[in-house]
Amino acid sequence: MKRRSFVKGMGVGVAVATGVPVFGKTAKRPNVILIMSDDMGYSDIGCYGSEIDTPVLNGLAEDGLRFTQFYNTGRCCPTRACLLTGLYPHQTGIGHMTQDKGIDGYRGDLNKQCVTIAEALKPAGYSTYMVGKWHVTKHNEPKSEADKFNWPLQRGFDRYYGIINGASSLWDPNSLVRDNKLITIKNDPVYKPKEAYHFTDAISDNAAMFIKEHDASKPFFMYVAFTAAHWPMHTRERFMAKYKGKYDVGYGPIREARLAKMKRIGVVKPNAKLSEQAEDWNAVADKPWEAACMEAYAGMIDQMDQGIGRIVQSLKQTGQFDNTLICFFQDNGGCAESGGRSAKGPLVLRGDKPTLPPIPDDVLHYFGSQPKQTRDGWPVRRGHVMPGPADTYIGYGKGWANVSNTPHREYKHWVHEGGISTPLIAHWPAGIKAKNELRDEPSHLIDLMATAVDVSGAKYPTEFKGEKIKPMEGESLVPVFGNKPLNRKAIYWEHEGNRAIRVGDWKLVSKKRTGPWELYDISKDRSELNDLSGKHPEHAEELAAMWQAYAERANVIPYPAAKKKAPKKDGGKKKKGKKKK
Repeated sequence: MKRRSFVKGMGVGVAVATGVPVFGKTAKRPNVILIMSDDMGYSDIGCYGSEIDTPVLNGLAEDGLRFTQFYNTGRCCPTRACLLTGLYPHQTGIGHMTQDKGIDGYRGDLNKQCVTIAEALKPAGYSTYMVGKWHVTKHNEPKSEADKFNWPLQRGFDRYYGIINGASSLWDPNSLVRDNKLITIKNDPVYKPKEAYHFTDAISDNAAMFIKEHDASKPFFMYVAFTAAHWPMHTRERFMAKYKGKYDVGYGPIREARLAKMKRIGVVKPNAKLSEQAEDWNAVADKPWEAACMEAYAGMIDQMDQGIGRIVQSLKQTGQFDNTLICFFQDNGGCAESGGRSAKGPLVLRGDKPTLPPIPDDVLHYFGSQPKQTRDGWPVRRGHVMPGPADTYIGYGKGWANVSNTPHREYKHWVHEGGISTPLIAHWPAGIKAKNELRDEPSHLIDLMATAVDVSGAKYPTEFKGEKIKPMEGESLVPVFGNKPLNRKAIYWEHEGNRAIRVGDWKLVSKKRTGPWELYDISKDRSELNDLSGKHPEHAEELAAMWQAYAERANVIPYPAAKKKAPKKDGGKKKKGKKKK
């Protein structure tokens, strides 16, 4: 007797007509604003369990929807490629980061077989704006205008303010661009803040400016990509001071408090359990410094939330708030990278005066992603330094990333739940009638292109600029807004060999290309603590075959060749000596 496929027998999804029935076919087309934060965990905003003050995001959630099983790709570049195109990352050419690895899935630039949301909505009469971090091209420092072929204005946006690269000082960002021109914070002819420049505020202020200057007789699409709370931990002193002493209790009590709140507000199930704790607070040598790292991180999120408030206010001032679909989400889970941290030895303190020549106001590209000095000549301190000021450059560490991802397992880079789970807040008074409701439908960033096309009435192209365009992989979330399911078979992931597939409540996941597959029932074990692959090998085999078929069709395979290590200067000969125990 032929074994019946458990996938086909699960009843995954129900076909639902989309279009724009939620608010009526004759209603005015909405504006669409997609807001993404950087390197934050599932529990980091107040309405998803955090103790961090995020009243603006909380308010949007109270008047809209919170998705509890929304996913990203686990890493910045692939997420941005997915979001912009509605395709899986390897299909866009950005299966890894922004380096060309010599094969189609890993070119490090958006390819010509995809379109961005801006390119899709512009022919439908939408104005298109982008503010913040781009990070989907390798041409951060173009040698000619031709090198800008994958910059925002060349990919459908009318106006742009932000950085082309992926990481930067928030006090003086690198690869800063207005529209199509590289600028500095000093020679920008448009933005002249009264307070000391900070990139988080600059993103919010420029987004609000674009909205106020927009012709409200037309709809618009806006993509806002914050760099908060990606390392370095840079925030204004008043935001950091607000959290002074908040984290002196250490990792464990904060995780436990978050989980209790998450259960109470419904963003995790009552059966949720904490994954293993990553660090031992009792073993931390300098607890005030360690707590200060989380104080700075919380301050960055608080500062971003207040900036989102200015964006919301600009919509209200221009009468566009009610008919604007606002979505907030994150690019990956909390980041366990060290970010140059080292708690050994005494704190590295600032000197009495700058010791390096200052950088002229109009000089571009003077430091790269990790600066050696500030523009006014202070050497940048890394390692055991108090975070916050412009002359520091560290991350918040694995222990706090574990807190950010409460209660899930793993971090940015990985495709276990801690790496790929993100809040999604959807707010649209004219189109979403539900208020303060949860949606448990599994969904993914690829769905945002389909949603934007759906609500805008735009037509997703089959050809664009003479190139055949790949079909969308995502599903419109409009049915989910109305509390109906999606007609979806599976969601897929791959990054750096970390692999996963989710079908219904079943998830198959593996670390590295040759690692063993693990099988989890997400409805009962979202923290991925009880591997069921041995108990249900037939399920694991079927999901693995589905993942393999996806990988072959979506340019995941072939994988790029591993880099060969350079030979050692001594010819690779082992030095004689005692073996380390």
